[in-house]
Amino acid sequence: MTKEGFRKTVCDLLELADVRIDGDRPWDIRVHDERFFRRLLADGSLGLGESYMDGWWDCEAIDELICHLLRAHLDEKVTSPAAVIDSLKARLLNRQSRRRAFQVGEHHYNIGNDLYCRMLDSRMIYSCGYWNSAETLEQAQENKLDLSCRKLQLHRGMRVLDIGCGWGGTARFMAERYGVEVVGITVSTAQAELAREMCRGLPVDIRVCDYRNVEGTFDRIISIGMFEHVGYKNYRTYFRKVRELLTEDGIFLLHTIAGNTAAVKTDPWIERYIFPNGMLPSARQVSEAWEGLLILEDWHNFGPDYDRTLMAWHRNFEAAWPELKATYDERFRRMWRYYLLISAGAFRARSNQLWQIVLSKNGIPGGYRAPR
Repeated sequence: MTKEGFRKTVCDLLELADVRIDGDRPWDIRVHDERFFRRLLADGSLGLGESYMDGWWDCEAIDELICHLLRAHLDEKVTSPAAVIDSLKARLLNRQSRRRAFQVGEHHYNIGNDLYCRMLDSRMIYSCGYWNSAETLEQAQENKLDLSCRKLQLHRGMRVLDIGCGWGGTARFMAERYGVEVVGITVSTAQAELAREMCRGLPVDIRVCDYRNVEGTFDRIISIGMFEHVGYKNYRTYFRKVRELLTEDGIFLLHTIAGNTAAVKTDPWIERYIFPNGMLPSARQVSEAWEGLLILEDWHNFGPDYDRTLMAWHRNFEAAWPELKATYDERFRRMWRYYLLISAGAFRARSNQLWQIVLSKNGIPGGYRAPR
């Protein structure tokens, strides 16, 4: 195919999503390198992301661009060898085994606490905020933490396990506001170091630990923004472990990004540059995994709130760039911007969801009344 042929094929595809090359609308693509067209057709979403990192194209509103592409299902029309290979690996291997569990900690969460301190709210909550009546990121994250604690029906003196505790913001909130004892686990050494500092003086024990190695019993278990790293081959193991660790009247809250259909892998660009070995669960996958182990009490979807959260993180990141650029280069800046904005676009298109699921070990006597 000639250069003109590659360009025409891409233009025809983009037209299905109402996106133009070198157009004047915020979601239109401005191409700086003609090699972009061949790379996109050859490598799909991986080529789209890498060519942006390389400066081959720009777009005023990448979030809106991705929203247009996903609503037109263009992601289903262009695939790549990388996507096929990732799918085969996911089916043949357990990419989230104990041995691989710490890879995402090294690759993503250990990038640098300075980056996350400047991008996130004061508690460093790296998950979807709850924007019901909130006007700021700070309030949205406090709303989410408060909502989560009310769903868990926390009481003073309870013992709580926080699976994927991050920098300790949730553990600190629960200990300070509700007087509970918390064990928080993470696969990131950088997170654990700062979490211990943030929770100093509180009944909070931060451990670098895989969830499969936790022992003991807990009145409540919470997991916010960690399940995306578990992997479909381990879902049953995960819920079996939750059941094992819960007291007989225990309650578990799972907060996770999710997809609309069952998958075994994530997007190739996200896999390579952001979350290695990650994937989004579907409703069927998780419900089959907990069947016979736990009882469903509540299922809450507030996915559109993640769009707003990601855009707030993006504004913070861009505002902090004059300070961050001494540590991170321009290619990293484009990569990180692209990550935040394509994620926002995916939630805006409703391709991604955000679930809070409440499960009990034996069913709550008299029923569960879910707060909102």
